[in-house]
Amino acid sequence: MLRLPRFQLHTPATVEDAALLLREHHAAEQDGAKTGTPGITVMLVAGGTDLYPNMKRRQFTPSTLIALGRALPRGIQNGGLRPAGPLPLGVTIGAGATLAAVASDTRVLSGYRALAESAIAISTPQLRNMGTIGGNLCLDTRCNWYDQSLFWRMAEGMCMKTDPSVVCRVAPSSPRCLAVASADMVPALLALGASARVVNSEGERVIALADMYRDDGISHLTIGRDDIVTEVILPPADGWRSTYLKLRDRGSFDFPIVGVAAAVRLDGGIVREARLAMTAVGSRPMLVAAAAAALIGSRLEDDAIAAAAAAAHKIARPMDNTSGTIAQRKKTVPVFATRALASLREN
Repeated sequence: MLRLPRFQLHTPATVEDAALLLREHHAAEQDGAKTGTPGITVMLVAGGTDLYPNMKRRQFTPSTLIALGRALPRGIQNGGLRPAGPLPLGVTIGAGATLAAVASDTRVLSGYRALAESAIAISTPQLRNMGTIGGNLCLDTRCNWYDQSLFWRMAEGMCMKTDPSVVCRVAPSSPRCLAVASADMVPALLALGASARVVNSEGERVIALADMYRDDGISHLTIGRDDIVTEVILPPADGWRSTYLKLRDRGSFDFPIVGVAAAVRLDGGIVREARLAMTAVGSRPMLVAAAAAALIGSRLEDDAIAAAAAAAHKIARPMDNTSGTIAQRKKTVPVFATRALASLREN
């Protein structure tokens, strides 16, 4: 049985308290690095459905955890960023909202179906009752070489994500870690044009979710380690249709080996805006700009959908670091893109 390492747990009552604690511990961490004891000593935890298993495998061994269960907002409510003109407000989701709560919310189901479908596709009912939307946004990247027990990794040899001084075991000539993005909700939120509210000890800011990720398996988040995601902000859903499709080994529990989200805003049957996003085919979730360009102005005819699917296929770069073969995952991208977009046609 794998057991958790020893750690100290803090349970701040507010996000502001959590941010101050995080700043203090990071300052101590930096002082330790100067005196020859580098390493991650403090981490945030919300639902813990991914972090705790990682700690059991000794992928992380923080001496301190800051639990956000009491601090993060959990509500799902109308409101958020007010758009220009008379359009209604969108929806704001507290980062502490569970996956089960997001999947069953009537506003999400009616206006942001891709998000509900991505939430219900994650893991099992028990874990959806624990995992949070904020945790899913910050989910660590995955790799067959990395997501193993410490015993296995010591026997086979460490990888770049564990020890930056060694090579990537998937592609030894790669200058960066190729661990893959695997968060289901992120492509759905990208397709829906979502933003995130981020708080630290200096204040808060709102960033587009599309700007929150970088193509690096180790440093995959652009936000700092002092930052706490507190809310997800969805724009108005008027005229938008969306969906999410996921390929995995089993019908439940498994992480995606391909995930595709599509969203279109129709006006008189014509596509006025469109977004297509993918996950699990690179180190970051990605929006396919060329796919959107192929769809705008169309009526989701077969030719337009085929062009969008081809654009997604072109930029998908799966590696041999998760379930499924490279060829299988690459071929799945245009198939899923075609199915998703065809399902969004007006009847």
